[in-house]
Amino acid sequence: MTTDNKKESIPNIVAIEVIKKNGVDVERLKELITKGVGAEFTTYYYYTILRMHCTGLEGEGIKEIVEDARIEDRNHFEAMTPRLYELGGSLPRDIRDFANQAGCPDAFLPDDWENLESIIKVLLEAEQCAIRSWGEVCDMTAGKDPRTYDIAQRIMQEEVEHEAWFIELLSKRPSGHFRRKFAGQSPHTGSQGGLIHL
Repeated sequence: MTTDNKKESIPNIVAIEVIKKNGVDVERLKELITKGVGAEFTTYYYYTILRMHCTGLEGEGIKEIVEDARIEDRNHFEAMTPRLYELGGSLPRDIRDFANQAGCPDAFLPDDWENLESIIKVLLEAEQCAIRSWGEVCDMTAGKDPRTYDIAQRIMQEEVEHEAWFIELLSKRPSGHFRRKFAGQSPHTGSQGGLIHL
């Protein structure tokens, strides 16, 4: 079957037609989502390294918070990727291409990692980039694409919490952080949030 025949065999997708009619640039939306899920996936990887380097008595308490953010970022990847495919998009076939197109900079382990504050700053910057990234998706889809908007705003709720956690650790400013019932609970996007079936 040729590529042209494959395209001809795909029926009209009304869900895409509707959001286009509502003014959504679907190609741009797919690009933003691909960049967003790329950032979530690479953050999961880098947070694994950062968590391992939270050492000593003080580091043990921070490890748990990093673990919550790490697993929840993986859940964000899992929550939004199906929507990318529903919109006719896909993930790059090569993981190197996927990582390179991610919408946020890599959360590299800092050279002075023994200073926990330097690790927390990297974590904070990653969360702030995610807020900007999913905020752009929310802005594009609000009132136009309820399904994408719902997933993106749920992710945003957790990213805003993550930012508050790391700001609290840096500044001692109260954040409202509470211990999750289990690591990676994802109260807004996880199994109890209605998007991921763990």
